[in-house]
Amino acid sequence: MSVEQLRNTLPSFAQDIKINLGNVLNSEDSPLDQLVRYRIGLASAYATRNVSIAQAIEQSGRELGLIDADVHAAKLAATLMAMNNVYYRFLHLAHEPELQKLPARLRMQGLVTPGISKLDFELMSLAVSAINGCGMCIEAHNREVLKHDVGVSGLQEVARIAAVVHGAAQGLALVA
Repeated sequence: MSVEQLRNTLPSFAQDIKINLGNVLNSEDSPLDQLVRYRIGLASAYATRNVSIAQAIEQSGRELGLIDADVHAAKLAATLMAMNNVYYRFLHLAHEPELQKLPARLRMQGLVTPGISKLDFELMSLAVSAINGCGMCIEAHNREVLKHDVGVSGLQEVARIAAVVHGAAQGLALVA
């Protein structure tokens, strides 16, 4: 199933999501390259755990040049951020200064060698962190992304993609 076919399966109450899904992935007026948006969308889909959305974004993305390394990196971002977002959100919400001083002692080698460009992996990780609601991780990924020539409009685009993919997953879950 392609993204266009997926959009057509969204129920009438998700009409705005249907329109937004096409816009965030395919707009010509975006600060991010279309293939990068599909990478971010795929990582976001994995973060929502919605197989239909992930398959649709992967299929349409492959037509644009998405490769196995991109799919691997999207899965890596979704799984590593699933772990990190819980851990660092806990640190933030616990309000215990002594916890902040302790080493995480969690393996995160995938952050160093994601198999794609560091920037694209940071963008994927930012989107997943937004979906998972980890403020500390969002701040850390924002800082890394802004070291590149992305700007705040690029950050906004990541958040828009994550939000719309998350909304699509919600819309599909309500008809299942």
